[in-house]
Amino acid sequence: MSAFTIHSVPGSRFGRSVLATLEEKRVPYRLAPLEPDALRAPEHLALHPFGRVPVLEHDGFRLYETQAILRYLDRVLPQPSLTPSEARRAARMDQVMNVNDWYLFNDVGVILFHRVIRTQLLGLAPDEEAIKAALPKARTVYDELARLLGEQPWFAGDTISLADLMVASTVDSCTAIPEWNALGAPHANLVAWIERMQERPSMQATTWERVTAMAKAAQSFYVTSDAR
Repeated sequence: MSAFTIHSVPGSRFGRSVLATLEEKRVPYRLAPLEPDALRAPEHLALHPFGRVPVLEHDGFRLYETQAILRYLDRVLPQPSLTPSEARRAARMDQVMNVNDWYLFNDVGVILFHRVIRTQLLGLAPDEEAIKAALPKARTVYDELARLLGEQPWFAGDTISLADLMVASTVDSCTAIPEWNALGAPHANLVAWIERMQERPSMQATTWERVTAMAKAAQSFYVTSDAR
């Protein structure tokens, strides 16, 4: 099968979920790294008219929107399956994926922006008032994720699904910020779940450090190729 190319910004939580899915499928892929300021460049807008990531290219087929990409990968790479065959478990997977897109990414993303992007990457002081204002909604998100997970090992039941790979990218980032003590740590089932996810080779292969190294290697390849 032709190689998969993923256009993404290193550190993108949506991009990581696609890379982790490809790792779970154990197929080769190529990262086409982007700088954040390149998202509005004409070249990228030709791939994604809304200027976001990730974008998948596969054998002449181009696709954006993370949920669409993940489901496509699970269809063209059916083993191991990451979608439950039972209708209610599949519906739960879909529900959790939408919780990720609408609530986890937005409500918890405010906190991650100030704690990680603004502080660690931009070298600016976090807006503590913005973090404080985001906490109530973020708690609601984590409370609901814990409820949906319940006593099962994965969000859709006894086997890992696309929902786990989407949610883990954000939750993993949250474990390193002070607000984790108020958001995730009170839920023993979520703590155990993210620890299981962090142990998976797919997550270990797609950490910020590993993806940054991939990006640097890819950029070196492009420079060398252009020089020939």
